[in-house]
Amino acid sequence: MGDVRQLQDEHAAAIAKASAQEPSIQALTSQATTSASGKNVNILELPAVTLTCEKDELVIQEHAAATKKSRSCCSVTPPRRLPPGSVPFYNILWAYITPDRNYLCIDFAEETSPKKHQLIVRQLEFPLPSATSHEREPLLSPPSIPPPSAATLDAFVARVLDLAYPSPIQRRKRAWVLVNPQAGPGGADKIFEKKVRPIFEAARMPLTVIRTTYSGEAVTLAQDLDISGYDIAVPCSGDGLPHEVFNGLSERPDAKRALSKVAVCHIPCGSGNAMSCNLYGTHRPSLAALAIVKGVPTKLDLCSVTLQDGERLTSFLSQAYGLIADLDITTEHLRWMGAARFTYGFLTLAIRKKTYPCDVAMKVEVVGKEEIRGHYARGVKGAESEVGNGEASGEGEGEGEGDGMPGLKYGTVNDKLPEDWEVVPHEKLGSFYCGNMAYMAPDANFFSAALANDGLLDVITTDGDISLWKNINLQLGVESGHFFDNPLVSYRKVSAFRLTPRYQDPNGVISIDGEARPFAPFQVEVHKGLGLTLSKRGVFEAPGPHGWDEVTTTERLRA
Repeated sequence: MGDVRQLQDEHAAAIAKASAQEPSIQALTSQATTSASGKNVNILELPAVTLTCEKDELVIQEHAAATKKSRSCCSVTPPRRLPPGSVPFYNILWAYITPDRNYLCIDFAEETSPKKHQLIVRQLEFPLPSATSHEREPLLSPPSIPPPSAATLDAFVARVLDLAYPSPIQRRKRAWVLVNPQAGPGGADKIFEKKVRPIFEAARMPLTVIRTTYSGEAVTLAQDLDISGYDIAVPCSGDGLPHEVFNGLSERPDAKRALSKVAVCHIPCGSGNAMSCNLYGTHRPSLAALAIVKGVPTKLDLCSVTLQDGERLTSFLSQAYGLIADLDITTEHLRWMGAARFTYGFLTLAIRKKTYPCDVAMKVEVVGKEEIRGHYARGVKGAESEVGNGEASGEGEGEGEGDGMPGLKYGTVNDKLPEDWEVVPHEKLGSFYCGNMAYMAPDANFFSAALANDGLLDVITTDGDISLWKNINLQLGVESGHFFDNPLVSYRKVSAFRLTPRYQDPNGVISIDGEARPFAPFQVEVHKGLGLTLSKRGVFEAPGPHGWDEVTTTERLRA
């Protein structure tokens, strides 16, 4: 392990040195990507290998004759026996020709093993015809293959970068990185340095790294951030630090502009890691890092939460009351258990069969599970079509116009309740859970019909007086993906709601993005696409409600 780490350190130093000598990003993007004939350079014949740009991968074909003559057809750092037969463009971080024009180098992220779910940075190094080295035997091109010209080499490198970073993916994102050393079980510092930084640096991303020292510090840091200097904010933590960043940006005088310009991402280092699970489909730090490097700009709905004391918060993830809120907050002292804390907390609370009487008023927009499936199908199809056309996904509320946060369409929790809202009294509520994303933790897909920017929140309610066995089945349904279809689950899509607890409970809990808030009435209103993030495909990585793609097929047949 120490040898691998040393090689990674040496590789990082080599990257830093090469980056200083490489052309600027402006020069690279303006570089010709075509040969003299005007066609894209998709094939490069070198003395020992042929490199071919296929649809989704760079194919590496070794020449048999060259391989017999020399073992230096190419080298891989850290070393391995043979170069890969192909490298997915998604995994390619950078490509360049060394300043002496002797080698073509390709940095890429490779999985250490299928079971470890961890990536490390490797480098392929291909000698060019002019290369001479005491360590490598010179290779002569076969008579039928003329040496590639300098223009052809430059065009091929530019072509590889174009395919590795297709529109709308941005290269060399300027990253503002926040590391919370106390996140989850701890160790976020080590996670960032060993598993994330090497990938960011290999992708030539300028980094500013700040280590937070106390809870709430990121709010102030985001308020004072020079947003002109950064493209993305990258909290390395659980879901608490992204919550702070969104709230800091929301409290700025130029809140709309800040939220629409700086994409808030997430490196999972906590116990829940919901944001990473939704955007990148993983809670593994190195896989999330690669997904950020290759992320698609995606508009994200944000919510305004108003409290009785007049405070207005920004929520990006969830709001909870009842068993789920108790589970989220009362297990804080068990962070050392990681995600297992939620399972333990659920079993402890479910046995008690506690109920949480309240009144819920909602502005319901989509009701009925079949209608929700159809809404989800249309949303996914639209988002994937935008990304397929090289566009960012989603539309934003205001698109950065004006100052501060958007106004509240429905007022605050202290204002008169709108007449067109549906009021639902709950005498024996078990859980009220409202989600802006699908996953609330790894394998906890509570809101399978959630969309990143449909301007709606997903609300589920369950009763609290059901048997322990039924409660356990509900929990198992979350993990298996059948929670949405369970008849004990009420599921709606709303644009706003107000929740009023029936009784004052000194031990009562309200959870906003997993953070405890005063046990009192609160109101939530969604702002369509107000925030910006990066995702893999312009949609959440959750699989969606069972049968949602069949809805799409039915609609296509009816058209």
